[in-house]
Amino acid sequence: MSSTPDSRQPSQRDVRRWRRYLAAERAEAAVYRDLASRRTGEEREILLALATAEKRHEDHWLRLLGDRAGRQLPTDPRTRLLGFLARRFGSVFVLALAQRAESRSPYVDDADATDTMAADEAVHEEVVRALATRGRQRLSGTFRAAVFGANDGLVSNLALVLGMSAAGLPTAVVLLTGLAGLLAGALSMAAGEYVSVRSQLELENAAVHGPIATDSVTHLDVDENELALVYRARGMGENEAELHAAEVLAGRNAQSESATLVHNPIGSALGAAISSFAFFASGAVIPVLPYLFGAEGLTAVFIAAGLVGVALLITGAIVGLLSGASPLKRALRQLAIGYGAAAATYLLGLLFGVSVG
Repeated sequence: MSSTPDSRQPSQRDVRRWRRYLAAERAEAAVYRDLASRRTGEEREILLALATAEKRHEDHWLRLLGDRAGRQLPTDPRTRLLGFLARRFGSVFVLALAQRAESRSPYVDDADATDTMAADEAVHEEVVRALATRGRQRLSGTFRAAVFGANDGLVSNLALVLGMSAAGLPTAVVLLTGLAGLLAGALSMAAGEYVSVRSQLELENAAVHGPIATDSVTHLDVDENELALVYRARGMGENEAELHAAEVLAGRNAQSESATLVHNPIGSALGAAISSFAFFASGAVIPVLPYLFGAEGLTAVFIAAGLVGVALLITGAIVGLLSGASPLKRALRQLAIGYGAAAATYLLGLLFGVSVG
């Protein structure tokens, strides 16, 4: 990998690649500026600093391209989606997607990108991870209870309703059983969530940050000192972060970055309990809907399973986004687990119905 642009005549393939990089850097800088417009204080400053760093990368590709830059190319669909979401929502979901985008930087293996640019991208991923972690932790109580409460309601009540239906019980009995399961489960979830979050508040669990690779720190621009952004995102003040980053760069020892402050807000216990009740109930009512509207037999079973399947895909994708994992994989995993539990209960209901009959 080169540290400065060389004087060789670039091929058409090189020019096309540089133009793609240029478009990507401009789009990513715009995403960070849009996110910053919806933030205040420390987070706003960090996001604007990231946008400034992307501008330096943009300038590198402009120098290489010279008069070959031409009209700006369209960016890839992921970056366009990020920009759309950042302009309209500016939520933790956008930061989670941005974290995944930063982790796919091609500069490490590209001879035309500088070592400093590759190191910048590695640090940017960690900065965005820390900002996304702040958002996840703010949502960790109420929102976590909401998502998992809805999922539990979907799976448990679908299994209950299908098992009762497979046993050959009348539609009215299945409906009443589903409504009873909804109420009992929602109350149980609310009580359990209140105790869980309350205990979490009292115990003060420490958060663990991802490590910054030693080779990334080695190539960082000392004058820009972007390593300080990581420490600011994790909770340090600006001066303290600058001092700590300077010490790390002076020693070229990335291991000392682990001694950072933890930014670990936790949601309200009462809010988590209310949210858990409401979302468990909203999930648990879905399998009951066909019976509420008069469907019977296999028709009701298929409609309930279909509605729950769609809802499981949605909750799985949301969990994937929040955890920084693939939304599609998490959605399919959620669907497989939910359908597996429901299928097992349905088969047990069939066996029970046959034995009683």
